[in-house]
Amino acid sequence: MKLVFATANQNKAREIQVLIPEVIKILSLNDIHCTEEIPETQATIEGNAAQKAFYVYENYSHNCFADDTGLEVEALQRRPGVLSARYAGEEKNAEKNMEKILAEMQGMTNRNARFKTVISLVIDGKEKQFEGVVNGIILQEKRGDKGFGYDPIFQPEGYSRSFAEMELSEKSKISHRGIAVNKLVEYLKTLG
Repeated sequence: MKLVFATANQNKAREIQVLIPEVIKILSLNDIHCTEEIPETQATIEGNAAQKAFYVYENYSHNCFADDTGLEVEALQRRPGVLSARYAGEEKNAEKNMEKILAEMQGMTNRNARFKTVISLVIDGKEKQFEGVVNGIILQEKRGDKGFGYDPIFQPEGYSRSFAEMELSEKSKISHRGIAVNKLVEYLKTLG
């Protein structure tokens, strides 16, 4: 069985391939010659994940899974949420996104936040979703230089370091994406 992961990032595709049964071959968008930007116009993280997976299924006739992730900050009415990548503008600048959140939260005592990843799997036109959530807090300032996105300002519950201060192997065990991917992998094992 071949399954497209709606990403152009070959490393992400390889990471998932090692986790799933060998009978399922993971293809990236490059492998199916999908070079256009896949639309992400939905109002929710779940909607965007589904939109991307169905786009590949309907336009390229491949079973597919796609993920979408958002940071939801309690004191900001769960913003940036679905707009996480573009919070400070269309150029998707992680530094500007973090600066905007830190500025908006100046003086706020409620620092609670959560990362949420949703994976949408579309096989033969039928969809199944897998969710991963990790709770934590928004730090007062950036810490660490590993990871990407909001990792330097997010400290997961039960830890004294930000995601950006953790090695990838440690972060992967507790991260929202890791949780969602594990659920996907367990499901795919039942198909293999």
